[in-house]
Amino acid sequence: MRNVFPILHVLGMVTMLFSLTMLAPLMLSWWLQDGAVAAYDEAIAATFFSGLAAWFGTRRFKRELKIRDGFLLVVLIWSSLAAFATIPLLVQIPGLSFTDAYFETISGLTTTGSTVLSDLDKLPPSINFWRTELVWLGGMGLIVLAVAVLPLLGIGGRQLYKAETPGPMKDSQLTPRITETAKGLWLVYAAITLACILSYRVAGMTWLDAVMHAFSTMGLGGFSSHDASFGYFNSPLIEAVTIVFMLIAGINFASHFMVWRGKSFAPYRNDPEAGLFLGVTLTSVMGIALYLWQMGVYPDFLTALRFAGFNTVSIATTTGFANTDYNLWPAFAPLWMLFLSSFVTSAGSTGGGIKMIRAIILYKQVYRELMRAMHPNIVWPVRIGDNPVAQNILFAVLAFGFMYMVSIVSMTLIMSFSGLEIVTAFSAVVASINNTGPGLNQVGPATTYESLTDFQTWVCTFAMLLGRLEIFTLLVVLAPAFWRR
Repeated sequence: MRNVFPILHVLGMVTMLFSLTMLAPLMLSWWLQDGAVAAYDEAIAATFFSGLAAWFGTRRFKRELKIRDGFLLVVLIWSSLAAFATIPLLVQIPGLSFTDAYFETISGLTTTGSTVLSDLDKLPPSINFWRTELVWLGGMGLIVLAVAVLPLLGIGGRQLYKAETPGPMKDSQLTPRITETAKGLWLVYAAITLACILSYRVAGMTWLDAVMHAFSTMGLGGFSSHDASFGYFNSPLIEAVTIVFMLIAGINFASHFMVWRGKSFAPYRNDPEAGLFLGVTLTSVMGIALYLWQMGVYPDFLTALRFAGFNTVSIATTTGFANTDYNLWPAFAPLWMLFLSSFVTSAGSTGGGIKMIRAIILYKQVYRELMRAMHPNIVWPVRIGDNPVAQNILFAVLAFGFMYMVSIVSMTLIMSFSGLEIVTAFSAVVASINNTGPGLNQVGPATTYESLTDFQTWVCTFAMLLGRLEIFTLLVVLAPAFWRR
């Protein structure tokens, strides 16, 4: 049991820091007089003093974290901070259950963008701000933020960073010290967010809408302050701005960092994912636009391109914004969009799914097996660029792909067993584990997840957390062997 105390010590510290993030919506509520000040007062007090109690009560057990500790701490941070984040919602929104509030905050922190709330336009603006701020914080990862600060307090952050960050970033540092890496990533993230805010304002949004939607855009989270999402604005210019920044957020932030540091675009050319990400996404936009036009959904190609472009990029990048109810399109289009959400975004981006780098490795492994079937003695290593992929990485990617498919099938069957029709069950699970947001039919872009039962809501909540922590981080903690000495 004492092995948990050092983890609780760090968790208490992170919880106290998290309470400070509620100051922004508190000040906004006070400035706008939207009636939610008391909700944030209670939330800040409860969060800060809970963290203080955990930190103070375990101060004697402070030590450097091991990799095993990192896995548990990551899971505890994501699950517990979402619980504290529910307090403003529970206090301010009458009749909201803890199940629905927790779903909402997990959806924000995991940058999924699914919602159980309706009448968003009537909510206090600070509540919508808090929802989108959760997306922004979750986008780059609360853990990366923590490792930029915790070393100053005597806590090393390397194990946290390795446990939380996805894909190739696990094995590479952009700067010699992990703290500097985290700070650099956040600096780039904040700078691009500021550019997004200014672009939205110039395109016609109010300042408040610009900030909230920039938070959701850069986090690829899809929360909006309006029930109609981007249909509320009905502006091709705003939609074009959104497409640009969704594509930027779908690229590895390590590449953005290297471009910023080296003052050269060469890192984008050397990125094995960026070109394929843009190529597959934009080709799909053109294909779906032509398909919708030919099927007579829209009277002309430019109109079809507008709606196909926005919604395809939104779902492919796992953002979840919508400017029309694409659930009414012929089934091929939304199903292809959901398929794209499974793999298109880059590792190290704020997107979900298995990531493009894993998809590339899986494809090349399949191709290698085809070559070996035809030529048994051939030597055909799997390469990324000029570098061969190590066998341990190849095996890890194959295991990840297998568990990804098993997770989707298992949870779809569970949702179907609970009484949900199959298209809704499948799309809800895929949208949740890919951190995409809206699914199809009962959970489509024109509706919310409010109609799901509590059991179904918890399945989707688990799927969102499983996807955000890239499956193995969570499964490792749930494995009985993890708890043995």
